[in-house]
Amino acid sequence: MQIEKRLKKLNMQLPDTPKPIANYVPSVKTGNLIFLSGQGPMDKAGNYISGKVGVDFNLDDAYDAARTVGLQLISVLKSEIQDLDKVKRIVKLLGMVNAGGNFKDHPKVINGCSDLLVAVFEEKGKHARSAVGMSSLPGNIPVEIEMIVEIE
Repeated sequence: MQIEKRLKKLNMQLPDTPKPIANYVPSVKTGNLIFLSGQGPMDKAGNYISGKVGVDFNLDDAYDAARTVGLQLISVLKSEIQDLDKVKRIVKLLGMVNAGGNFKDHPKVINGCSDLLVAVFEEKGKHARSAVGMSSLPGNIPVEIEMIVEIE
């Protein structure tokens, strides 16, 4: 229960596990890998946050949205494996940023999720990553992030 203790120490609370919005599952386990479906940021009431980064959101707000997605991804992961101490390594993130045409700081947005994962999982949270800009995302969400995790 070391990860659970670290979450409490960091004053982080996992949200309820988001439900899929279409015909897919939140995660798939194959061998020692867990593939987590893309998540978009939700507010405390469970509604998706919407807006374009660089238009409706500044960099700090977008970073916070990506951090929120990181907590949602950990929640989905916990639902799949029950014990977060089984995480051997966060392998890869794909971060997509719904950005205005002149926005150029996509990696700084996705740092919100990456920084969170390293804070929670420490060395095991360091991962490979892609951070890309999109002209739109479903429901006009500002970010969508998917994750691959290796478990023991």
